[in-house]
Amino acid sequence: MYAPRSIIFIFSTLVLTAAACETAPPVQEMSDARQAIEVAREAGAADLAAAELAEAEQYLESAEKKLNDQAYREARQDALEAKSKALNALEMSESGKESGSD
Repeated sequence: MYAPRSIIFIFSTLVLTAAACETAPPVQEMSDARQAIEVAREAGAADLAAAELAEAEQYLESAEKKLNDQAYREARQDALEAKSKALNALEMSESGKESGSD
């Protein structure tokens, strides 16, 4: 029994799209991580959430190295982790400012 051509085409397209996502440089993720780190710094995270900000910066540095090595999947994961840590640092610094002003 043969599958209709449209199903084969759709399946092939999905496979190629998934493969392209893993082989394309994580440009947007890297940009998002850099921006999140910068916003956290501007919010005072260097003083109020230094450890979390340092982790974000370490993940970004790791992502940049992996990007240079063309390990795009790993670079993407590190960039996403950097963004997450930076957003946590931002939240911590904003909470620290609020509790300090009470």
